Amino acid sequence: MAIKQNLRTMKWAAWLGWQMESNWADPFLFIVYSVAKPIAGSLILVVMYTIIAQLGGDTDPALFSFMYIGNAFFMYVMLLLWHVTWVIHDDREHFQTMRYIYIAPFNYFIYILGRTISNIVITTFGVIITLVFGVFVLGVDIPLGAINWPLFVIVMVIGLIGIMAFGLALAGISFITAKHSMGMNEGIGGIFYLFCGVIFPVSVLPGWGIAFAKILPTTYWLDMIRRTMGVGAGVDPALAGVSMTSSLLILCISTVAISIFAVLIFKLGDYIARSKGLIDMTTAY
Repeated sequence: MAIKQNLRTMKWAAWLGWQMESNWADPFLFIVYSVAKPIAGSLILVVMYTIIAQLGGDTDPALFSFMYIGNAFFMYVMLLLWHVTWVIHDDREHFQTMRYIYIAPFNYFIYILGRTISNIVITTFGVIITLVFGVFVLGVDIPLGAINWPLFVIVMVIGLIGIMAFGLALAGISFITAKHSMGMNEGIGGIFYLFCGVIFPVSVLPGWGIAFAKILPTTYWLDMIRRTMGVGAGVDPALAGVSMTSSLLILCISTVAISIFAVLIFKLGDYIARSKGLIDMTTAY
């Protein structure tokens, strides 16, 4: 019975998240926006690459594919970190419905996960549009026949769980912080963007930066995404010596550890907020 109720909660939370993300817009208008946004982001990256290539004289197609794939899949990191955390502030301060949600007969943790699922679907649509645009318009070399689909799916699922766990930990902290804590998830996302080899190889970082990058699970996630897609081989010497098996093992262990830690932080933040009467506080000054 509890499982059935949790699945129903997740279903309707996902539906609510979809409606809120689309701002209850006309479906056709939202589709146009969903297509235009990732394409615009891709064109910004192209301009950046073109200017850097002209200054440095490096127009290696493998490097461009490396950058493009990393930038495309990093959308999951930024959007999920933002969305999971912002659910707290959205319900508490924007719509001021947190008190009603809390007394509703469902698990709030499951509600958060349901809201996140809708964001994953929207982000996946953006990633697919970005990849299709890159292949057919920008000439990004993705050998479709060489993609290891089973491993790709496994890596994607594990990586998304890990990213959601990071977001869940930040959501726990958001229970007891003001609305301007959105800078927290943007800051964490910026750290990942800088150190995880998103648009440039980890090997260009200083020694301490490379060491730090190698303890972040997102570094191995992006590297394995590229490897399973047959993209960017040999571009990043710092990770070339790490086997697929080792990367997958590190990714699995770190995801489990982060997930346990995130649940503890979430429950701790929830407990402190309830005990101090901060559940429905408003800081929109």
